Amino acid sequence: MEISYFAIIIGAIFVNNVVFAQFLGICPFLGVSSKVDTSLGMGAAVTFVMGLTALVAWPIQTYILNPLNIGYMQTIVFILVIASLVQMVEIVLKKVSPSLYQALGIFLPLITTNCAVLGVAITMIQKEYTLLQSFAFSVSTALGFALALVLFAGIRERLELDDMPKAFKGVPIALVTAALLAMAFMGFTGLV
Repeated sequence: MEISYFAIIIGAIFVNNVVFAQFLGICPFLGVSSKVDTSLGMGAAVTFVMGLTALVAWPIQTYILNPLNIGYMQTIVFILVIASLVQMVEIVLKKVSPSLYQALGIFLPLITTNCAVLGVAITMIQKEYTLLQSFAFSVSTALGFALALVLFAGIRERLELDDMPKAFKGVPIALVTAALLAMAFMGFTGLV
């Protein structure tokens, strides 16, 4: 049975959201989500990297690793692909948007070690998606990651203005909020 693109897209963004349902990519989620602008930039960078990763990793797996029976090299090869793509994004951002490059800081190179990016690359192969399905899945997952970042950043910006006990300010209320968002996204699991 062929899975529809609609199911792949809705499933990746809402039902199996990489942050709220799979709990991948938590480091940049907590680190970059203090400002909406920075979150949008990180979401765009991750979307670009994940989309390109799908377009590069799928052919490598299909036409090199599988025919040579070296599928066990998948993780190492995918990490090299992701690291190369992140370097490219970093160079482009430094030239095109120096302010965003500065705002993302250390979190931009950390996309290389973002387990969400590697997890999506491996998952698309495990689910035996075609190239187009892999691309749709990767971009949708990245959009779900970006949605989580932006939602959380908006809430964190609002929480900075609220009056609350000193013990809850900063990271404690951020973690409570993240848990509540994760529970809210669990409500989508009955849709697909």
